Amino acid sequence: MCVGVTSPPPHSPYRRPTPSLAISMCPTRGPPRISRKQKLLEVHQALTSDPVDIDGLRRAALSEGGLLTDEIRRKVWPKLLSVNVFNLPPKPGRAIREGHKDYNQVLMDVRRSLRRFPEGMRADQRLVLQEQLIDTMLYVLKVHPELHYYQGFHDIAVTLLLVVGERMAIALLEQLSTHHLRDFMDPTIDSTKHILNYLMPIIKQEDPQLHDFMDRSEVGTIFALSWLITWYGHVLNNFHHILRLYDFFLASHPLMSVYFAAVIVLHRQHEVLQCECDMPSVHHLLCGIPQDLPYEALIAEAEHLFAQHPPSVLAKQAALQHRKSIAIASFQELQKATLHQRPDAILRQERLHQTLHPEDRLAVLPATGNNSLVKMAVWGISATLGAAALAVAQTAMEWAPEFLLQLF
Repeated sequence: MCVGVTSPPPHSPYRRPTPSLAISMCPTRGPPRISRKQKLLEVHQALTSDPVDIDGLRRAALSEGGLLTDEIRRKVWPKLLSVNVFNLPPKPGRAIREGHKDYNQVLMDVRRSLRRFPEGMRADQRLVLQEQLIDTMLYVLKVHPELHYYQGFHDIAVTLLLVVGERMAIALLEQLSTHHLRDFMDPTIDSTKHILNYLMPIIKQEDPQLHDFMDRSEVGTIFALSWLITWYGHVLNNFHHILRLYDFFLASHPLMSVYFAAVIVLHRQHEVLQCECDMPSVHHLLCGIPQDLPYEALIAEAEHLFAQHPPSVLAKQAALQHRKSIAIASFQELQKATLHQRPDAILRQERLHQTLHPEDRLAVLPATGNNSLVKMAVWGISATLGAAALAVAQTAMEWAPEFLLQLF
């Protein structure tokens, strides 16, 4: 039977610095802290650069607190996945369900997903979202017949839907399904096992004693399966924590969710070593993921481990080269695609020009910015952050009034 010890005694031979302690002793690990107002300003500057400053957006998503609000996520998540929000897929019709091989399974999983919706949501609102959730997944699966539905896919889809709405959720889910999540969507579980096989080599590099204990217990890696395939959406109760991890994973390599699983296990090292060294005991302990994890410290530690033990090195050490990961192989292509995106203000104008008759195009002018509330926001930025901020904010009236108001 497992003993839930939360902190080892000072004389314990298994004592090692926790990730949070290690981070506090290493000020160079992870992005430096910035204030909320400074982050908002930097995100705005990155989004209005031409081309969009993707590195700046990634830094914001990775740094402490992530992207802060859903309104910001609706602007940044599409850029991280190279999605043009002015060219989204159409709203699926009812025909999407007819004859779809996955419809019955999707329907059952969505009906079981009540806990993933906000507490207190009216039943009629939840029913509408559940219908949209079904259509979102079926659309992606129909457009990409090479993809195979897996239980847990709906946990990814519902998180996107709750933040960005149906049409944008379809576009983001399509990109994730063909890149970050691609190995989970093969017809067999072999590719998923391959991804899971990166977990133990990370633990071995950081804590050989813990690795040997887990190896002797024969616990394997199946305890982390639901963590990875849902990006922790199925096992965490706090939606804020889920969104923080989505910011992190969307801005990172496809295997970052594996590194995060490793730091969770390392963080719980003493609890694991206090268990009986058998599969049921260790599996039971690790499956019960704590809800009060130090998320920011673990995120910084996962980034550190990724830099220290990159996937290419782990693959050689653990003889994982014999199988190729589609997600890993396509990541560089996705990264390149994100580097040449235009800011939304320009994309909006391009979209408008495409829909107008030639004789009407000359009449289209940018917004003049008569909105007094937005002007007040711009003046507030200048007064709060100085003259440099004013230059950044000059495109604000074209971009997002509600975003600017978050500065106050």
